[in-house]
Amino acid sequence: MKDKNKIFGIRSVIEAILSEKPVEKVYIKKGLSGEGFGELFNIIREKKIAFQYVPVEKLNRLTSKNHQGVIALLPEIEYYELSDVVPFVYENKRVPLLLLLDRVTDVRNFGAIARTAECSGVDAIVIPAHGAAQINADAVKTSSGALHRIPVCKVDDLFEAILFLQESGLQIVSVTEKAKELYFKQDFTKPTAFILGSEENGISPKYLKMSDSQVKIPLSGEIESLNVSVASGVILFEALKQRLAFTD
Repeated sequence: MKDKNKIFGIRSVIEAILSEKPVEKVYIKKGLSGEGFGELFNIIREKKIAFQYVPVEKLNRLTSKNHQGVIALLPEIEYYELSDVVPFVYENKRVPLLLLLDRVTDVRNFGAIARTAECSGVDAIVIPAHGAAQINADAVKTSSGALHRIPVCKVDDLFEAILFLQESGLQIVSVTEKAKELYFKQDFTKPTAFILGSEENGISPKYLKMSDSQVKIPLSGEIESLNVSVASGVILFEALKQRLAFTD
């Protein structure tokens, strides 16, 4: 990670946050204290910025500069507002196709999903501000640059994002092995937003309840689920196939 994506020192990080500079995460040395740290910590909590206490060795690996026990990571990409993306898609006479990721925290999985999403014509990826993969250099590399091409919307609450999408005319489709309907029997030519969850936890029950439908990818082996990046490829290219056939 290059130094251009980091801010060092307590005062520098405080000023960056107060100036509304986007901060992805703040690493804080374990045991750090003092008046300056107290001010920083209050601002971090007030702004709901992700933070982590780490050994000083980790900070030293991130930079050789004088970090004073604090390093802030800046995002590798520019985030978009969901409320701007959806109207833009409609205004350009396209049928919206969005992808919502619930608790997908593996960086390389996320990068692979972004690459698939860009290749299949997804208009935006929606992730929660907390509990999602960090979009770092590894994620961008795994995406083969797709994360610089496809809008990513970071939202404070996926629940509110789903409500907004439903009010905007999109059907919410949860992709889960718990579903009864097979994915290729659903109509994805309509405005659609897919929800995918992590392999460990799946999709949160509250989002499953909000969904307009649930679909599954049939499996004939003994393993119960696909890798989430593979599942995204299956479902997104089914949507693309249907839409291409619909326009022929």
